Amino acid sequence: MASPAPSQPASIAFPRPLSPLERMQRQLSFSVQALPVVLSYLRLHTTFRLRERLLNQCLSDEECEVLWDEQHERGAATISRAFNDLKGFYVKVGQIIASRQDLFPRQYTEKLSGLTDMLDPMPGSLARAVIAQELLHEGEEFDSVFAEFDDAPLGAASVAQVHRAVLTEAYGGAEVAVKVQRPNIEAKLLGDVATLKALSKNFRNMEAVPVDYYIVFSELEERDAQLADEFDFVNEAAAMERIGAALCTSPDGLPCVPPLVTPRPVAGLVSRRVLVMDYLRGEPLSRAVETMRRRGLAPDSAEARLFGRQLLRALTEAFGRTILETGFFHADPHPGNIFVLDDGRVGLIDFGQVKQISGRNRETLAKVMIALTDRSSDTDPEQLAAISKLALELGVRLQEDAPDEGPAATAMWLFDGSVDKLPGGFDTGELSPNSPVSVLKSFPQDLVLVGRSTVLIKGIAARLGVKWSLANEWAPIARRVLSRSKRPPAGEAPRLRAIVQLLGAWLRAKTALALRKLPPPMLRLLARAAACLPERGGGGRKGGAPAS
Repeated sequence: MASPAPSQPASIAFPRPLSPLERMQRQLSFSVQALPVVLSYLRLHTTFRLRERLLNQCLSDEECEVLWDEQHERGAATISRAFNDLKGFYVKVGQIIASRQDLFPRQYTEKLSGLTDMLDPMPGSLARAVIAQELLHEGEEFDSVFAEFDDAPLGAASVAQVHRAVLTEAYGGAEVAVKVQRPNIEAKLLGDVATLKALSKNFRNMEAVPVDYYIVFSELEERDAQLADEFDFVNEAAAMERIGAALCTSPDGLPCVPPLVTPRPVAGLVSRRVLVMDYLRGEPLSRAVETMRRRGLAPDSAEARLFGRQLLRALTEAFGRTILETGFFHADPHPGNIFVLDDGRVGLIDFGQVKQISGRNRETLAKVMIALTDRSSDTDPEQLAAISKLALELGVRLQEDAPDEGPAATAMWLFDGSVDKLPGGFDTGELSPNSPVSVLKSFPQDLVLVGRSTVLIKGIAARLGVKWSLANEWAPIARRVLSRSKRPPAGEAPRLRAIVQLLGAWLRAKTALALRKLPPPMLRLLARAAACLPERGGGGRKGGAPAS
């Protein structure tokens, strides 16, 4: 509920860091719940082996599938309860598992799919105290910055939560979203990572354990620097600026209408633990379907399908441009981070997890898109060999007994949803035991994060009943990228532009920090001057929203 912001919040007791004993208790609690799940998989696997070797009895494929499905149901229910009980980084891991339908059984991705927002929010009084500590100058009142502040958060997640607020006229009077980091959360989350890695490593190569959690935890380990960035909202503000600027700029450097709306940070109101940004008036995609049902609008109605296609095109263009043109893209797309705006546009929020891929990998990805689009046959050995060569250049590695068409099938599975059957006899279904994933030995880190975007977009297309080829949609972008890289005089231009954009975003974030040190009267004067400037393109002062 919206309410006038009170004066400076009274002294609030901040949660203290976990003691070593409490961290051990968390580790023990998870181990006690997770180990029986692992052992139950070992027991079922051993039962199959004993029947085969001692009794010479083999269950049919259908009977085995039923038993495995039952085991997955029990295991998923237990792990889901453990993650919900312990929260912290376990929630983040659950979100990642839920988004990796290519790696985990359906039962796990479905059980953990609810871990997107509104997770155990901290009290509004504590959020105000964090904001006061991070943003207010000595002697400055809370209501001199915020005319309104909603104590009930818009969304709450493992790292932070977001509140709607309205700035005072001295700061521009805009409606904003305020992202507030949970106190003392960093040590707790990083401790959870160590626990999960240590436990999962013991079961890394066990055939009986089909859910390889170590893949997820290793991916997170390789992103330790990015994990640290997620706790620093100055970095998030810079990433938000950079991606927003890229989407509002055409390839020839001119302003353009962006495919979707992204929030921008408010200068002078950004710190390591608090981020004030544009407010997006709408709701996350994770809740939009239920809202449509309440309004009597069927998900398969003409209106819903029309918006679905608009959503599909917006996400396809936004991720295609950022992945291929700059290589710097949003690395945590899920329905809680995609917004359906009241004015019909699509919004993208939460830039705590971003990824920069190398120029060489961008060019190889562009070549993959063109090769997939230009192919005239799904059976021609020469064309499949060319696609496979590019997939191998990206770092895709298959098992030794995989068919020769395996790399090409993997590329088509990731980027071309228009095919009904893949080469090499593979199935297109992400959960099929005969999908290309079944023969993957290793997957390049860059492609794992790109794959999150493709899985999301493919899922939306499947729900709409649309055969959607990302390769066909991204091919024009890919051709532009490759044509620029081939021109010697402009060969360094894309890299130089990316460096300039990143430097500009970094300077803006640092300037925002410097502004916080100015006396309040000077800040008010600057805010009034900024309010008189024309709005920026691509959504102006309308953006922001729930936490990661």
